[in-house]
Amino acid sequence: MKEMTPLKKRKIHAGVRAGIQLMFFILMPSAFTTAFAGVKYIFVQLGNREPIEFNAFIKVLSVLLVYTAVFGRFFCGYACAFGSLGDAVRALYMSICKKMKKKPVAINETMNKLFIYVKYLVLLMIVFVSYKGMATSTKGMSPWDVFSMLRAGNIEMGAYIIGTVLLVLILIGMAICERFFCRFLCPMGAVFTLIPSIPYLSLRRTRTNCINGCSACKRVCPCNIELSDVSSIEISGECIQCGKCRGICPKQNVKRTLVPQNFELCFTIIRAAILVAILIWAGL
Repeated sequence: MKEMTPLKKRKIHAGVRAGIQLMFFILMPSAFTTAFAGVKYIFVQLGNREPIEFNAFIKVLSVLLVYTAVFGRFFCGYACAFGSLGDAVRALYMSICKKMKKKPVAINETMNKLFIYVKYLVLLMIVFVSYKGMATSTKGMSPWDVFSMLRAGNIEMGAYIIGTVLLVLILIGMAICERFFCRFLCPMGAVFTLIPSIPYLSLRRTRTNCINGCSACKRVCPCNIELSDVSSIEISGECIQCGKCRGICPKQNVKRTLVPQNFELCFTIIRAAILVAILIWAGL
């Protein structure tokens, strides 16, 4: 049997990823907001000097943290409804630019490096507001609450003007920068970034075999990550496990230590199935 070309493999992987994203977007759109509600609940309880109960929010948060520690930020790359929305907006924008023969607007490298820290500031602000019991004063300001309302078909958002404006601005950012929200603004992404994951299940590269001057893996990466060497145990918490770097490498140097190259697609499906199972178990 004739072996598939790298381009064919990339298209199949992209199709499977898009299918998984669509499935989670339709069936489990609230996973992101439920998990982050768990983070806010913890600090509300701490601020009130009250015990933290293992409720539905904490259950979803806990299983996602454990899952991320094992498989990396697969949830962000495949299951987060907000992240999937960003991918769709970006694809639409790139398609329009291509048809109009216009060069896409882009964020430069310096801004990329600076903006990645903003999500930690967003996380700290929300933690502070939750701890101080000021959540009611920020009602209507959350763009992901507006997104959840729109996703549920609720268009009566008179009290969410600020949140709606922020959502529109984020959508613009999603268009001009791949994974804009995930990289620069997502507080849950900031939490996941801090979780160490098993390096042997994460993508790394054999640098000694790389072509001199080649940076294909970094250029195609939605998060602009420099891949770790296969001998290193350090893994960037920014990686959303999309796998684009593996498909683009001309020397097939990008791989997972414990996952054979020809098993990569099956590994993706297995991770998705496990995530579905644990989220159903957690009550989503």
